[in-house]
Amino acid sequence: MNPMDLFKNLSSLQSKMGEAQEQLKHISVTGTAGGDMVRITMNGEFTVLKVEISPDVIDPNDPELIQDLVLAAATDAQHKAKEVIREQMSSLTGGMNLPPDLFNMGNMG
Repeated sequence: MNPMDLFKNLSSLQSKMGEAQEQLKHISVTGTAGGDMVRITMNGEFTVLKVEISPDVIDPNDPELIQDLVLAAATDAQHKAKEVIREQMSSLTGGMNLPPDLFNMGNMG
């Protein structure tokens, strides 16, 4: 391949990545824990948009339970967001297996 073609392809890929990064703001995933008793929704930039906690899980005598469930739901949402980003990157790069933070998408570091 001609080096100029490679540069042109890289430039095009970077442009597509910029567009994809903008789209991350509009992606929404929800992580759950405790059989949906705790739900955390975040966007593709890992910004938490919503936290829902069922009153049934709130026990003033056991604050560790709610802490653990919130952490588990946040982790679940983060994994789901990373998977959506990975799928989006794969479609943009023609299936090339690039690291998800190659273009610092969503500050995933």
